[in-house]
Amino acid sequence: MTAVPVRVLIADDEALVRGGFRVLIDTEPGMTVVGEAADGAEAVELTRHTRPDVVLMDIRMPGVDGLSALRQITADPDLAAVHVLVLTTFDHDEYVIDALDAGASGFLVKNTSPRQLLDGIRIIAGGEALLSPGLTRRLAARLAARAEPPRANPDVLAQLTDREREIVAHVAHGMTNDDISAALHISRATAKTHVSRAMTKLGARDRAQLVALAYRHRLVHPPPP
Repeated sequence: MTAVPVRVLIADDEALVRGGFRVLIDTEPGMTVVGEAADGAEAVELTRHTRPDVVLMDIRMPGVDGLSALRQITADPDLAAVHVLVLTTFDHDEYVIDALDAGASGFLVKNTSPRQLLDGIRIIAGGEALLSPGLTRRLAARLAARAEPPRANPDVLAQLTDREREIVAHVAHGMTNDDISAALHISRATAKTHVSRAMTKLGARDRAQLVALAYRHRLVHPPPP
């Protein structure tokens, strides 16, 4: 039986960029492009029409930007199965934490290699978060540098057990379930269960959003920039 291909929607205001992504994705076995959008409004409309597995979303677009489009997509219960992979020039982008909060499933910088992009699409389509330890540390540093960093929310903290807080802290530092299993001497299944319970209690859409919530509510303290 032939596997169902990963269906991808490309949202970028540059036609050459969209064209390059389309060629790359359409020539990859097991992937297909179902549409292209030049701005956020079109991205939302096409997402509702085509129901892709993954939206490859540029943040900076004219009119309705990628962040606004992301919020509309993740807020729509009919699009719960759609995962958004944000493409960003990270060093100049001030919206990464907000995008995680809004439900982005992962990030890639625009100068990533073609293979990393294709692998990232597959990771996101499989329901995992694409958030490397290095990127997590940079997100933490950026959040710490904000003029008014968020304060701890005791109501949020009270929802988690001590073990769940410990594991969320590890997730926030970019550790995988395998890493957590090794560090805490527990099984991978147990680590995964704790992560899932913490996500449910905090209302996190996925692992990436759990990281944003961890820093926002001071479940962990970001390192200095």
